[in-house]
Parts: sequence; C-alpha cells; structure tokens
Amino acid sequence: MNFPLYIAKRYLFAKSGNNAINIITIIASIGVIVGTAALFIILSGFSGLRTFNYSLLDISDPDVKITAAKGKSFFYDASLQNLVSKDEDIAVFSKVIEERVFIKNGEKQQIAFVKGVDYNYTDVVGLDDAIQVGTWLQKEYTNTSIIGNSLAYKLSAGIESFGEYLEILVPKTGTGFLNPAQSFRSINTQIVGTYFGTEDFENNYVFVSNSQAQELLNYKADQFTGIEIKLRPEINEDDFSEQLQEKLGTQYKVQTKAQLNELFYKVINTENFVSYLIFTLIVIIAMFTIVGAIIMMIIDKKKNLKTLLSLGATMPEIKNIFVLQGFLLTTVSMVIGLLISAGLVAIQQQFQLFMITSSIPYPVELRLSNLFIVIATITVLGFLAAKVASSRISNGFINK
Repeated sequence: MNFPLYIAKRYLFAKSGNNAINIITIIASIGVIVGTAALFIILSGFSGLRTFNYSLLDISDPDVKITAAKGKSFFYDASLQNLVSKDEDIAVFSKVIEERVFIKNGEKQQIAFVKGVDYNYTDVVGLDDAIQVGTWLQKEYTNTSIIGNSLAYKLSAGIESFGEYLEILVPKTGTGFLNPAQSFRSINTQIVGTYFGTEDFENNYVFVSNSQAQELLNYKADQFTGIEIKLRPEINEDDFSEQLQEKLGTQYKVQTKAQLNELFYKVINTENFVSYLIFTLIVIIAMFTIVGAIIMMIIDKKKNLKTLLSLGATMPEIKNIFVLQGFLLTTVSMVIGLLISAGLVAIQQQFQLFMITSSIPYPVELRLSNLFIVIATITVLGFLAAKVASSRISNGFINK
C-alpha cells in the first residue's frame, strides 16, 4: 500500500486531540464546499441564461440572412429565386422588408423599425411562439400589425384598442419637412398581437405584411431588403453561408445568426468568463483555510513526523503525506459541494422556485462541461494549496 496515502487518510479522518485543529479543518472544508457549490451554481445559471438568450434570438433572427451589399434593397429576380428556392440545404425562407419609421398611437410616438414579412415568416423564426397576447398576421385580415411588448407599453397601445389605429410613417425622399402633411407616407394598422423577446427586439420592431410595407415605402412588388433563411437541422450555418456568398458574389451580403448578433454573443460569453474568474477568486480565498489547516496539522504532528523520519521515511514521503491530506480534504469537500449544488440546480429546473418574472423561471442548466470545469478548478487549486502548506516541512523544522 502507498505509505504516504495511508498516513494521509489516517490523519484526515482521525479526530485530532487538539479541538482547535478539528474546528479549523471543519471551517476549511465548509469553505471549499460553499466555494464549489457557488461556482457550479453560477456556471449552471449562466449556461441557462445563455441558452435562454439564444432561444430569444431564435425568435428574432434566422439561421442565415441575405441583404444587399450596397443600398437598402434589391430585386428578387429569377436568378436569385432559382438559387434560393432550389437549394436543398434550405428548409424554408421568407422575403422581408425592413426600414426605420415613425410610429404613432394617439398623442404618443416612437422611432422604431417596421418589418414587412411573408405569411410563412413564422416557419423561419419562432416568433409565433413569442406572442403573449393575440395572434400572428393572417392573410384574411388586412392592415394588421404585431408589436413588441415594450414598444406597446411606451405607446400605450394594445390589441383591444379597436377604436384607435397604429399609424406608421416614413419620410418621403426629397420633400423636406416644410409641409409635414405632405412629407410623409403612412399606413394605418390594427394591432392584433404583442410579442416578447430580447430588450432591443421588443423595443424596436413592428411586423406587417410585405404588401403593407411595399405600400408604405413605395416599393415594387419584387423589391425587398432581405431574405431570411432557416436551414435543415444537419446543415452547418458557417459552411452554408460561405458557400452561398460565393454563389451570390459581391452584390449581396450573407450573414449567420452569430454574425448578426456578434456583440450580443461577445457580451454573453464575456459575462460568463468574468463570473467564473470572480468566483474562482472566492475559491482561492477559501483555499487559504486549507493551507492554514494543513500547517496546523503539521505542527500538531511534529513528534509523529520525527518518529517517521527515524523509522526510515524520506523527506519527500513525509511532504507527500500532507500534500495528499490536503488534496483529499479538498476532493471530499468538492464532492459534497457538487452534490449539494447539483441538487439545488435540479430542484430549480423541476420546481422553478426562483422566477425572473411571474411567468418566466430563472433558467439553469446541468452541463457536464460545467462539472468538468469545477472539478478541474478545485482540484488544481486544492493541490497547489496542499503543496504550499507542505513546503514548510524540513529537517530543521522536524528536529527543532
């Protein structure tokens, strides 16, 4: 049997005659348990938030989007139609029209974006699943619109306001603002639904049919600002966008969902990394209690170490006893912390005890990657702490 490991286990699980050392060891163990649990819960929380935020992007953005490389709009001609409609990697696509506009409801007004879409747009993005009140646009009802919850709140607008219309206005080019009545084109729409999503999305978009958007912007029947694409599940977005860009040439710009939301992705990943660093710092502070507990144990077992040295134990073996003791103490505490935190995360997933709003539970996610990150972090820090504590041992110290 490994001699240092055997002695380390005896020292770890045997109660010391000095109560102060027992208390310090318990405190050190509790510190590691709490640090481990906190780190795992935070990582699980950010994993849940990342998945939740990405699901909101599924509501607002397609897998791939085609826009004009120059100017705002392009014409959906026969060559573009053949390329998009015959591509087997594309599950479904929708032509869209997007423009910044003024929106008025009674005396209140806001600057936002109007987005004209095909009626199959909800097959491209899951926006119909995000409608909290009302329904999605329907062919049989003309002059209707869908508006974000936040924008509706700012305008004091709702789907029950049948006596009022949501007025959407866009400036006419080359007319100036000398006569406001003649300087804008406008359409009146009835709000038939409100949706939720990311803050930016809720605050900025009103959805209408393509025909309404073309009327508002004075576009031709085949004139659009973008084509939004949903790919088949097995298709890689990056590879597809690169190939499509080569086929379309420099006249068009092809972007994936990640490229459309590059800043959003960076913020989410940066927040996750910074939170990991902060809670790792907390764990490092907890490891100082491990160092203190091991040093106290070394002092308490000084006579025993002298005996072991006399019996033929080498100095590296004696140091390894306390390295292994510290490592075992950290490992046992880490396992307890992981069991507690995994249980709490599972309870939140099952019973949704903590809520963001009255209808949205705080998202958490059990991931093996988070488990491996915590194990690696605590194991390395625990080993280093034990190594630092055992470095105090020397022939001079034992024989003093």
